[in-house]
Amino acid sequence: MKIRPLDDRVVVKVLDAEEKSDGGIVLPDTAKEKPSRGEVVAIGVGRLLESGDRAPMSVSKGDTVLFGRYSGNEIKISGKEHNVMRETEVLAIIVN
Repeated sequence: MKIRPLDDRVVVKVLDAEEKSDGGIVLPDTAKEKPSRGEVVAIGVGRLLESGDRAPMSVSKGDTVLFGRYSGNEIKISGKEHNVMRETEVLAIIVN
């Protein structure tokens, strides 16, 4: 299934939670935190400005981003968890 977000919305494929803690301890499923990072798989055309132009998007397809734990709306695409959120809900881009 293909999805094209509208305006300044972003579709983010949620990355799996960490299996180990920073100290190397293997975490059980109940102790894992809700993941707050993912990969951008689709972006909209940008927010509509009062002038009628579109604001350029700060994120692009393929970026790894951080977002709030309860940001956006959760959806499943081809059995994988995704979030649809506004660009302003993206907190940061992870640069390698």
